[in-house]
Amino acid sequence: MKNNFLKVLFSVGVISTLAGTSCSKKLDEAYANPNATTRVPVESILPSLIGNFMGSSAAAGSAYGLANDGLLVGRYVQFFHSNTTLNDFDRMGGATGASDNMGSIWAMHYFGQGQNLNRMVEWATEEQKWDYVGVGQAIRAWSWLMLTNEYGEVILKEAFNSSLQTFKYDTQAEVYDTVRALCFRALGNLNRTDGNVSAANLALGDAYFNGGDVNKWKKFVYGVLARSYHYLSNKADYKADSVIKYTDLAMSTNADNATVKFANTGITGTSSYFGILRANMGVYRQSAFIANLMNGNNTSPFAGIEDPRIWYMLRENPNGTFRGVLPSQGTSGLIANDQPQNFWGGTFATTAAPANENACRYVFRNNAEFPVMTAAEMQFIKAEAALRKGDRATALTAYTNGISLNFDMLTSKYNVNIPAGKEITATTKANYLARPEIVPSAANLTFSHIMLQKYIALYAYGMHEVWADMRRFHYTDVDQATGKQVYSDFTPPSGSTLHPDNAGKLVYRARPRYNSEYLYNIPALTSIGAYPGLDYHTKEQWFSQK
Repeated sequence: MKNNFLKVLFSVGVISTLAGTSCSKKLDEAYANPNATTRVPVESILPSLIGNFMGSSAAAGSAYGLANDGLLVGRYVQFFHSNTTLNDFDRMGGATGASDNMGSIWAMHYFGQGQNLNRMVEWATEEQKWDYVGVGQAIRAWSWLMLTNEYGEVILKEAFNSSLQTFKYDTQAEVYDTVRALCFRALGNLNRTDGNVSAANLALGDAYFNGGDVNKWKKFVYGVLARSYHYLSNKADYKADSVIKYTDLAMSTNADNATVKFANTGITGTSSYFGILRANMGVYRQSAFIANLMNGNNTSPFAGIEDPRIWYMLRENPNGTFRGVLPSQGTSGLIANDQPQNFWGGTFATTAAPANENACRYVFRNNAEFPVMTAAEMQFIKAEAALRKGDRATALTAYTNGISLNFDMLTSKYNVNIPAGKEITATTKANYLARPEIVPSAANLTFSHIMLQKYIALYAYGMHEVWADMRRFHYTDVDQATGKQVYSDFTPPSGSTLHPDNAGKLVYRARPRYNSEYLYNIPALTSIGAYPGLDYHTKEQWFSQK
């Protein structure tokens, strides 16, 4: 990473460079050095850090966060695809040339949050605002995990050393250890009530995430711990008990969900990345995989059953049914009346944002909360861990809870612009859960049940977590207990539909961000095989290996 980038603190105007020393004291007092470190209230730093969760909006760097990379990762996991043919990311390609594609989480971690977060923790420590310290450490732990799961080897030990011009990469195992160490430090500070800890004061900086609720932040930290242990499910020393322990301590109700919220003032930076104001979803259409999974045309355990959540999450076509597009094939194979609406309710061919949100649903509205971690996800993680452990009763209970929580999240937060007669009711939900195809006996519960219901529950926002899951299952792994593919009917691109740079392999990582590493850090890139490395994005990561 370039030294200058590591010094930019764009969100709050904090600039760290060497201050001049030749001016007299009187001149210094009269004309403050604009290049000197400027201390600001920690309460004013936290909002920018939270803004980076989904997609920041600032002159020094916009779109840092989950959502921009999520548009590309969402194609890998077949949440959605481009409405045109032969798109590189529909074909599981990676960034090439001078492109910053797949660099948004890198930019979020090192630049958007970066030194801003360091300053907040430093100054909050001096001011004994231990809740702000704990929140900062929680965010950094989460960010390290998101970063390494996308890129693999990253810059850890030298990350924020502003005396360096080039930076060495560290192993993913070291990053995972750091994530957990930070989590425990965060919990220690979040548990403190001394000094200047104040829920009301924390709420000033935390208005758009957890509202200053320290208990929610602790649940968020436990969720990070749960993910960090669970993503190592292929390891011989996988710790199912640790996963279950931390999911039990994490969010258990939808009131605990960690979601980014928006003021929606009419300015793009105050609205959702997926809404019509920021207009980033115009070329995307739901995939055939999710459509068939929810309309009953998938050969999964849910075959023949239309999921009542489909009217909340997906878009119908002129026939009043639900269809989706195949990777890089656009309208191929879809007659006009089977082509789904765009995510804002316009026609398939329309890519421009509409004038209003009268037809917009789910997370595709300007002020729709964007989930970062939910109770439903924690339950599905627990269900998988328990099934791996052989505790089928616990697995079934957690699995059922996960589905139930997702239904309730939809009806409480996203019950907007649903066609009359298609609203989910208590009876609708109960009937769905009563079907043995959906909730089988404990003896008949499979990984397919758990992973496909988790896929549905995380649809359109949890693409990074689903990508971690699919890589753990190598996209097409077969469940040895059933002899069937875990992700039923999931078909990655192959042959001419797979990107030629892949050399026949599937994608497992992103290359580091171009606009720092490939300009200034070539020796370090070479050491990890990322330069020139046209197929570096196909190198399997440590976390998914045995």
